[in-house]
Amino acid sequence: MNKEIDNNFVELVGEISKEAEYSHEIYGERFYIISMKVQRTSGNEDEIPVMVSGRMCNPKEFYTGQRLKVSGQFRSYNRHEETANRLILYVFVQEMEFLDEMQDDLQINDIYLDGYICKEPTYRETPLGREISDLLVAVNRSYGKSDYIPCICWGRNARYASKLEAGSHVQISGRIQSRTYLKRISDTEKEERIAYEVSAGKINVVEEN
Repeated sequence: MNKEIDNNFVELVGEISKEAEYSHEIYGERFYIISMKVQRTSGNEDEIPVMVSGRMCNPKEFYTGQRLKVSGQFRSYNRHEETANRLILYVFVQEMEFLDEMQDDLQINDIYLDGYICKEPTYRETPLGREISDLLVAVNRSYGKSDYIPCICWGRNARYASKLEAGSHVQISGRIQSRTYLKRISDTEKEERIAYEVSAGKINVVEEN
């Protein structure tokens, strides 16, 4: 199996909430971004950006409300904005299929990462006493590239993760989640943005030989 697939795998089933928009072109291959809405068991929803090649299907086939199943990888790149870089995250689709009405109740949001913690974990507690640790995990791609994926751990996983060091080799499974926040643009102006991260259900340390 492709090693790159082994260490970064995503599977989503949900509903298209934003129709395809042109993103970019590489060597004659055009890519499009759509947004997929996936329900959580709590009833809340995550809206996840998904990148699809125009060679896989006609982008005009993507319409709001269409049910879709995709698998691929969670990828990142740095986009320069004014005086700083912003980490952009998306699911890069390698396989996909449209679903029929009989599968309307199917919801899947699974991710597996095998990578390296690239800075010291940040541990904190919420005002209600819930424990949280934030990790930034680098997952290697071919040709020397890496994807940098923010991950969040809860409860005892948070305590465990808080003791890990930068450079630790970890395997994480969980789901992709979205959340909105306010970004201060100036002293008088704020902008609502969406952040994406992996909510870790399991985390294991791989002992290096």
